Amino acid sequence: MIRKALLCALLAAPAFASEDIPDKYPQSVLYSKPVEVIPNVFSAIGATAPPTYENAGHNNNLSFLVTGDGVIVVNGGANAKLAEALHAEIRAVTDQPVRLVINENGQGHAMLGNSYWAAQGVDIVAHVEAKKVFEDNSFQILEGMKRYALENAEGTKAVGPNITFEDRYDIEMGDMRIEVLYLGPAHSEGDVSVWLPDERLVIAGDIAFHERMPPIFAETCTSCWIETWDTAFEPLGALYVIPGHGHPTNMAQVRRYTRDYLVYLRERIAEHIDAGGTLDDAYYVDQSPFAHLDTFEELATKNAGIVYTEMEFE
Repeated sequence: MIRKALLCALLAAPAFASEDIPDKYPQSVLYSKPVEVIPNVFSAIGATAPPTYENAGHNNNLSFLVTGDGVIVVNGGANAKLAEALHAEIRAVTDQPVRLVINENGQGHAMLGNSYWAAQGVDIVAHVEAKKVFEDNSFQILEGMKRYALENAEGTKAVGPNITFEDRYDIEMGDMRIEVLYLGPAHSEGDVSVWLPDERLVIAGDIAFHERMPPIFAETCTSCWIETWDTAFEPLGALYVIPGHGHPTNMAQVRRYTRDYLVYLRERIAEHIDAGGTLDDAYYVDQSPFAHLDTFEELATKNAGIVYTEMEFE
């Protein structure tokens, strides 16, 4: 009954969030206070806007699992101040020590807070490709964060994971079985999802979006992302989904605003190419069914141009 009630509450939540909502937790550098999604699984939901001084870079979800024999953190955070603030919230919930940090990808808001956790002696695990991406770009990522975070960047160093894997990393800790899974190409190199099979909950990472528009990078393979979704992500059969950005939800919602968005955009671009359309015009293909998503103005035209370039010679 508890699970049914929670699922109903998730379904009743707003379909999208406003970028204009101010900091929800002004007494903390965190954008919002962690909430308990299901028993012993917590997430501090980040802003769906781009990283700013006001949100201190907390524009992704920082989650943690209280296993009974230690705590596992998912995402290091965008800087050491955010990691320290999350640690304070963990200590308010449990006296169990943090034993492991999982980085969901190689982006700054997943890894820059690693320096705080490494200083606590905590192991950090990520996909081998995510580690490489972070190491190759760590100077630019760190300097970019410093420009918007200002004093909140103090104490942050570029520290990568000390444990890597290729396909999966299995953990048994306390009362939990945790599978850290590389399911295939998706949003960025080395994206992983954290699957709790007994709870049927997935901390999806950036394979799944529903309140903000999915960003498509130059290196993103959108057809591969769709294939990963259809063959590996959705077959998990998750009842609860904590996406990389946005509130906890269900598979139907993230499918609608991630997989179905990618299919929709590829169809519009294919029509444009078949009609002899150019790259200059491709930026303006109709994406109005998704115009209510946060970051639409920042990302829609960019996404269309990248997908045109991807599909032009498919």
